[in-house]
Amino acid sequence: MKSSRIKPISYVKANAAELIRELAEKREPLVITQNGEATAVMQDVASYERTQETLALLKILALGNRQIARGKVVSAGQAFRRIRDKTCAAPAGGGNRRARKISRTRTASAGVA
Repeated sequence: MKSSRIKPISYVKANAAELIRELAEKREPLVITQNGEATAVMQDVASYERTQETLALLKILALGNRQIARGKVVSAGQAFRRIRDKTCAAPAGGGNRRARKISRTRTASAGVA
């Protein structure tokens, strides 16, 4: 792990308030060592949250790539039909036929099959 910000645990204990202030300002993680070996990483909350969001997006992309590799894909037309069918499904008690007809007309005129 490469980092120019490496501090022993004893330094962290003695200077915690200052380090927290620096973390917020510099937005760079701090590697904490114990007995000469890296044992923990300290970072500001905003950076941590960005990292978590990035990881979540990467997981979604990986899931999509696995589905593509397994052949679990549909055409854009099929996907739009599924969405349209779910959003225009008749609610219990009848529903609004005119709204569904308008939706189909608009979709067809936009070139979506």
